[in-house]
Amino acid sequence: MKILIDTREQKPYSFETEAVTGTLATGDYSVCGLENHVSIERKELNDLIGCLSKGRDRFERELQRAKGLDYFALVVEADLSDIAKGAYRSKMLPRAVLQSLMTFSIRYKMPIWFCGNRQYGQRITESLLVKYCREIEKKCEAIDD
Repeated sequence: MKILIDTREQKPYSFETEAVTGTLATGDYSVCGLENHVSIERKELNDLIGCLSKGRDRFERELQRAKGLDYFALVVEADLSDIAKGAYRSKMLPRAVLQSLMTFSIRYKMPIWFCGNRQYGQRITESLLVKYCREIEKKCEAIDD
């Protein structure tokens, strides 16, 4: 398994698993050969808020593309309490942020992982991709049996 990091990712994670860079149609991280099946989108808190306000249309287009994947998740490098406290640079109300995230989670069947910080976001991203690959392997083994 090799993790694929989108070339547009401005602050790419460093993984224990081997990783290469390439272009992803959707998201920031995937697995080589499974780009059309799994992807993870990483967001710092202020970037997330921007995607829910001024960049909402572009973000929703990305989420619409992600609906075609088997698994797509949003990894947020902040705690949910940071949103509730309004600990970001925007006038968007915390309630509006939370309502938008809940709506997107349901509309696009997208789990949202609040990871607290960059380090934990990196661990969660790698773990999700590894676990996705393990599940694929199990399905293939079941077919072979």
